[in-house]
Amino acid sequence: MIRWLASLLMLVASAPSLAQGAENAALENEITAESDTAVEQGLAALAETQTDNGSFGDGRYANNVAVTSLACLALMADGNLPGRGAYGENVRRGLEFVLDNVSESGLIAGDAANGPMYGHGFAALFLGEVYGMTGGSDTPLADSTYEALVKAIRLIERTQNEEGGWRYNPLPNDADVSVTICQVMALRSARNAGIEVSKETIDKAVKYVKECQNPDGGFRYQLRTRDSAWPRTAAGVAALQYSGIYDDKALDSGLGYLIQTSLPGQGMGQRSPHYFYGHYYAVQAMYLAGGDWWATWWPAARDELVDSQRPDGLWDDRGVGEAYGTSMALIVLQMPKRYLPIFQK
Repeated sequence: MIRWLASLLMLVASAPSLAQGAENAALENEITAESDTAVEQGLAALAETQTDNGSFGDGRYANNVAVTSLACLALMADGNLPGRGAYGENVRRGLEFVLDNVSESGLIAGDAANGPMYGHGFAALFLGEVYGMTGGSDTPLADSTYEALVKAIRLIERTQNEEGGWRYNPLPNDADVSVTICQVMALRSARNAGIEVSKETIDKAVKYVKECQNPDGGFRYQLRTRDSAWPRTAAGVAALQYSGIYDDKALDSGLGYLIQTSLPGQGMGQRSPHYFYGHYYAVQAMYLAGGDWWATWWPAARDELVDSQRPDGLWDDRGVGEAYGTSMALIVLQMPKRYLPIFQK
């Protein structure tokens, strides 16, 4: 195994410039008949879990803006938008639920939100993607989406802490890589959609994320912690990429750490309690890196997720639930469709 991994790392280290990405360089058979069927069944099963108020999620994650936003992003990854597509109505209802949970401060959170900045980041990302994909159409729903998005982005900017990151609550007191990536992706989505985003905020975030990288290439949870782990390494690499960093030794070492510790199909990543979270960010990091990184990671990730789908079309995350696990799996499996603006450079 060690010799095999060493050979693989030498292969990916010789990949073309990271700036190329996979956006315009599709692999042969990126989408297989098996993955296409899995997505089709997964979308139908996910739509069936939506509740009467438009939200997704159950148990202690019922009425959750993060799960709802991710579920809608999974549906949008198939081209569905409010008023368009087989699941356009589901997206519209989810959007209205999220908008109903926007406070005057700009924070997007449900009544029982725990660590609301996680949900806020995912919800702001969702709003940015909706606004970017609909072109800001002149409708009351589009106007509400724009207003909520701007308020959400301004809250992110003013709650960044001195280190350059974000933490569970909308207060500039602490930071960790896991929450920081959520805010960085929201900022990037908003910027893609034409919303002004502070360059100083992005520069500070880049500095913070880079300082969280360990000598082994992995990323630690916070500046004061030590251990590397593959899910937060995937988040760290993606945070740098979404900040506009595409060719940097920090990316090379981070991507190499992921290949060495958690390549799908080797049974390593599946032992993680943050399995779907890790997959979600890792596949984005490899897609944005492109070249042999993407060619090595994607088929293994795709096949592992297809094989783990339940007979009812859902994927189960033991910590957060089936709506979350299914949403994350579907976002990953639909990367080759290249619909969501956030995945483009």
